[in-house]
Amino acid sequence: MIYHFLYPWHDTFHFLNVFKYITFRTTYAVITSLVLSFLLGPPFIQYLARKNFGERIRSDVPENHRAKGGTPTMGGLLILASFVLPALLWADVASHSVMAAILTAVLFGLIGVYDDATKLHDGRGISGRRKLLLQALACVPILFLVSQDEALRGTLTHVYIPFFKHLKPDLGYLYYIFAALVIIGASNAVNLTDGLDGLAIGPIIISFTAYTFISYVAGHALFSGYLQIPFIKGVGEVTVLCGAVVGASLGFLWFNAYPAQVFMGNTGSVPLGALLGVTSILTKHELLLMLVGGIFVVEALSVIMQVGYFKMTHKRVFLMAPIHHHFEKLGWPETKVTTRFWIISILLALLSLSTLKLR
Repeated sequence: MIYHFLYPWHDTFHFLNVFKYITFRTTYAVITSLVLSFLLGPPFIQYLARKNFGERIRSDVPENHRAKGGTPTMGGLLILASFVLPALLWADVASHSVMAAILTAVLFGLIGVYDDATKLHDGRGISGRRKLLLQALACVPILFLVSQDEALRGTLTHVYIPFFKHLKPDLGYLYYIFAALVIIGASNAVNLTDGLDGLAIGPIIISFTAYTFISYVAGHALFSGYLQIPFIKGVGEVTVLCGAVVGASLGFLWFNAYPAQVFMGNTGSVPLGALLGVTSILTKHELLLMLVGGIFVVEALSVIMQVGYFKMTHKRVFLMAPIHHHFEKLGWPETKVTTRFWIISILLALLSLSTLKLR
């Protein structure tokens, strides 16, 4: 909104020309969302505590988690509020890409709120089938809005393969099923990762930082041409939104770092994962998400392997799943698990960015 309000005056006031630059608006989106998170955080956490919106700890988690019972949850609302407003302020709200991302945050945020509210009531939350159904339904308007972006026409249904310049199979209408699986898969993978203080938000910051760079070069004709990646006119505005997510997530980490004052809950993990999936679709780097968000992939696979192997053999692959609990069972302190997962996430993000050149 600031962009639409101030930039038209740049002919009269030349200093307003800075609003044309995505790098400038991204920088201030990060700062705005970070400051907003710092301002909203303390009173919001106090409100959650007064309302007794405390986390219910399951009986099947490591013993050291018992003391976390009652810690305010649904902190994802703080993240959503802290990045949506700055994104609307600094990004071009006429962009289909930006609005598709905002719609994703809203719809999947509502699913997360519903799940957390149900969990506070009965301790279980909504069933897996209902959750998947709601997520699939949410993908319909999101992907419809994405399909209306003229910049993506002709390339939307293509899947670009990392490391290959010209390998981009066209899935046709099957692409929409593929895209929905990317969004739902990313959403649930992040949700499974959110089990230790700061564990999920760290890789979220790293992944969105990587896609901040990817969306910028994908929306820049010169850079995308040099790197031989698909040029998508206007997707550079997603850079601003990614910056806002990074700022809001950094602000949340201030309160979520060990020992956590607040948990994001499904209210945060479900929409952030879905938003990461949508960002990969908008930038046409869907498969690269498996590398950028490798930590989330491993967490999800550990659960799938554990459940599948146990059903077949009544034995376990890991001491406990998701895999971060396995390392806790091995005797690793919670902070060590979190820090090492962050380090791995940084390495994966750097490796993923290198693939933009290695083609």
